[in-house]
Amino acid sequence: MARNIVPRKEDYSQWYLDVIKTAELADYAPVRGCMVIRPNGYALWESIQGHFDEVFKETGHVNAYFPLLIPQSFLEKEAEHVEGFAPECAVVTHAGGEELEEPLIIRPTSETVIGHMYSKWVQSWRDLPILINQWCNVMRWEKRSRLFLRTSEFLWQEGHTAHSTSEEAMEETLKMLGVYRDIMENVLGLPILAGEKSEGERFPGADNTYSCEAMMSDGKALQAGTSHFLGQNFARAFDITFQNREGELDYAWTTSWGSSTRLIGAIVMTHSDDDGLVLPPRVAPVKAVIVPISPDQSFLDEKLLPRAREAAERLDTLLGKRSVKIDNDFHLRPGDRFFANLQKGIPLRLELGEKEFGKGVFQAVRRDTGERLDIPWDQVEERVPALLEEIQQDLFAKALAFREKNTVRVGDFGEFKEVFRGRGGFVEAFFAGGRDEEKAIKEETGATARCFPMDKEERGDCFFTGRPGARLAVFARAY
Repeated sequence: MARNIVPRKEDYSQWYLDVIKTAELADYAPVRGCMVIRPNGYALWESIQGHFDEVFKETGHVNAYFPLLIPQSFLEKEAEHVEGFAPECAVVTHAGGEELEEPLIIRPTSETVIGHMYSKWVQSWRDLPILINQWCNVMRWEKRSRLFLRTSEFLWQEGHTAHSTSEEAMEETLKMLGVYRDIMENVLGLPILAGEKSEGERFPGADNTYSCEAMMSDGKALQAGTSHFLGQNFARAFDITFQNREGELDYAWTTSWGSSTRLIGAIVMTHSDDDGLVLPPRVAPVKAVIVPISPDQSFLDEKLLPRAREAAERLDTLLGKRSVKIDNDFHLRPGDRFFANLQKGIPLRLELGEKEFGKGVFQAVRRDTGERLDIPWDQVEERVPALLEEIQQDLFAKALAFREKNTVRVGDFGEFKEVFRGRGGFVEAFFAGGRDEEKAIKEETGATARCFPMDKEERGDCFFTGRPGARLAVFARAY
């Protein structure tokens, strides 16, 4: 157990912050509620970004950039939208030494400004669909911040599309939800519960919201990504009209979907342990570190380092450029070097000392389990990628088993409350309530409806109201 990290069972919030600190992922900024993403954290974000961006482009989307500042009048055009975001907005009233004629909102999201631009670009059905994604920062003023999970400024991507039919827009909404789920599960190692949001949890101004929900290692839920079917709401507000195939004037059907740097928080809380950060190999910027060890400088220079460089070069060809690092902190004791790399979450450590050199092997150490095994030099290209893939699969399986162990089904509100008097987790229950019922449940238990799972179409009597024909919902306390 690391002395510089508070154990999870003792103080989960402090454990989370300690892991981030020791891994050098982020730090608090001088402005309250904001963070500085350090190089290790930004490299992880670049890795996440790269995986998403590639698939976005494969599915026909292109990147663009829209302004940071949005006229206040834009938000007021969509009443439900402005009501939902008004408490979180940061407003610019002065610039250039003068008071502005109209206040400007630092974007909390970009539906309004993008809707305005789409109204200029769309004239005919031939101009549709528009499939645009934006990588940017947004500002949502947080009173209680936590690194990566809730900060006033954060990085994200937001996709915004416009279509000629409702069917096409809904297909896009669900397709991008599937993209999120696939990458989150197969790259980030996060078991995802995908489903439709309840009325009380729906994105302001959307007809339907769908989300990817993940369970953290304390049993709480984290909303990892959302995809919104906006119907014609924003099209009507911003006059996104087009001449359809029948020659009639119609409003476009729009979608939006987004995910953010809170995914880093999700990775930390899903996979890490009391020693520090644990990263799934597919998303880890550095997948393996080679640690040459010898008190003999000439042996180090003439034997160990050339062997380490040769192996790193061969592995980089297989795993991607800069996937393998050679640890050259020779001024530190070997144990300190091992621990420093361990706390940064590097999935695999390859130790190369005089003993290993004599045997013609690297001693490989798994970050997730601590297991040690020898890999002969001539088997490095075969064994290391296979071992990394094994780590990837094991981390996902472990997280999935944890979620299944901490998911229960209840039939009435009494059972529901009993679960949340304890540790909590995910609670399955049939639910047919609206905003008022959701509010009452949250006030008494702290739990919210995370989603109606898409892969479970069961019906039953509502656990809270008793109404028949209720959909199966999943509740949890959430970040």
